[in-house]
Amino acid sequence: MIKRNETRLIEFILLGFSPNRQPFLFAIFLIIYFLTLMGNMMIILTVSLEPQLHSPMYLFLRSLSLTEIFYISVTVPRMLRDFLQLDRSISFIGCAAQLYFFCFLGTTECFLLAFMAYDRFVAICHPLHYMTIMTKTKCLELSLGSWMSGILLSLMQISYVFSLPFCSSNIIDHFFCDILPVVKLACADTFANEIAILVYSSLVIPLPFLLILVSYIHIITSILKIPSAIGRTKAFSTCGSHLTSVTLFYGTATITYLKTKSIETYGGTKVMSLLYIVFIPMFNPLIYSLRNSIIKNAMRKLIKR
Repeated sequence: MIKRNETRLIEFILLGFSPNRQPFLFAIFLIIYFLTLMGNMMIILTVSLEPQLHSPMYLFLRSLSLTEIFYISVTVPRMLRDFLQLDRSISFIGCAAQLYFFCFLGTTECFLLAFMAYDRFVAICHPLHYMTIMTKTKCLELSLGSWMSGILLSLMQISYVFSLPFCSSNIIDHFFCDILPVVKLACADTFANEIAILVYSSLVIPLPFLLILVSYIHIITSILKIPSAIGRTKAFSTCGSHLTSVTLFYGTATITYLKTKSIETYGGTKVMSLLYIVFIPMFNPLIYSLRNSIIKNAMRKLIKR
């Protein structure tokens, strides 16, 4: 344990994963990382270069892909580095920065998914007014609002966490600086911090999810009123990709942070974290492209160019 003036830590140690099969794990996660970057970059380029995709639904998707690229880059490169080196220390400032960007980008994604649900609600429930309600300017404002919410909310939260004194153990049983493992290391009463984390979590998880839930209740109600089966199927298909993405993201995050002691004991927390930190950013380009013929055709044109 390294201390400043024998009282304050200047670095943490990330335990990461078991040292067994390190080269195998390094190769697997390196491939996943590059596939994620390539998939999301293809979405960004396709939406940017194809004029027919300059509608709010696809502009939101471009913002989501950009967020996913940054989101996975906060943790995976550091994890790959730790697979190759015995020294797994991370500086106090480095840990704070990693946790800040992780919270910031996670918060941004929560709000983006909520605004994408609102976009589908307007398109299906108010189709005649869609172009006047969901303009490109409105889409840009909502996307920027998602990013600004992530920046400000996370800045306040992380400043509060890292104002705590850390003078005991410096070992984080995780592959990145997650908020709860870091708070547990503080050598002070953390009750106020835990309340702050609860308030923060209530703003960035249940609030966007509530907007998604309300939007889909109205969407389903409107779709069931469509007389033709073909019309209902077509309407449902426009929401299928987003609903799949929401289910995966919120499902895995909820299981991770509402874990049982048995899951935590056998390292299940780290495995579950991999799902929404590593695998979902890789799956999202597939989810949105394979189920959407317009994006697939636009990608084919881009590849031919």
